[in-house]
Amino acid sequence: MGPIDYLVVEFPGSRMTGEGFPILVDLVDRGLIRILDLTFIRKEADGSVTAMEIADLTGDGKLDLAVFEGASSGLLGQDDLNEAAAALEPGNSAGVLIYENLWAAPFAAALHRGGAELVASGRIPAPAVLAALDATETAP
Repeated sequence: MGPIDYLVVEFPGSRMTGEGFPILVDLVDRGLIRILDLTFIRKEADGSVTAMEIADLTGDGKLDLAVFEGASSGLLGQDDLNEAAAALEPGNSAGVLIYENLWAAPFAAALHRGGAELVASGRIPAPAVLAALDATETAP
């Protein structure tokens, strides 16, 4: 099994263009990732959290995400959704995605067969990388 990651993507004003969905489908089709869970939530003005129907999130009447209908492994629970919602501003919605990095599975298996063990893992946020690169470029 490859590494498992999650993303919480906030949509201000609950406006979703759907522009990223074909790219997500392409990642799945090319065997780079496997979607384990995909859920959408909305944080209401009073702070309550509601689940959103996956079939038509852009509101244009098209079944944009029907391909992801039923993507639920059981890894994502109500506590996780509440934690994700805590990061949202009221009136906004979010997609919560848990996915396996299939591209890394053969590498991880080879390391495991060789006796190696993963002792640390993490992710550097893209804004931090960009800021560090900018600082490097402007350094004397």
